[in-house]
Amino acid sequence: MGYVKVKAKVSNPLKREKYLELELLVDTGAIYSALPEDILNKLEIKPMGKRSFKVASGELKEYKVGEAFIEVQGIGATSLVVFLPKNSIPLLGVTTLELLGLQLDPVTGKLKPLELLLI
Repeated sequence: MGYVKVKAKVSNPLKREKYLELELLVDTGAIYSALPEDILNKLEIKPMGKRSFKVASGELKEYKVGEAFIEVQGIGATSLVVFLPKNSIPLLGVTTLELLGLQLDPVTGKLKPLELLLI
């Protein structure tokens, strides 16, 4: 299928007029969305703490986390985001996708509505 990228509007959840339009790599293997720290700083998004993550090399690394309002295809939600090093690829993780009510269609490589269950 290759890489899937989507256009997103990322903003400070407390000051939504502070936003950037970005291209995010859809990463269904990532629990949280992740953005370079310099982008989150431009949006005045503050860290709320730190969490440990297993990275591709298999090692554990600790990163700061905060909250951002992320909008994709006209649907928005506040989501936890990871502060990545500068020049890292911005990622749209599975938790944010679920908050948005979207899923990745592996056949078409596009986002589609998620069947939401309330039981």
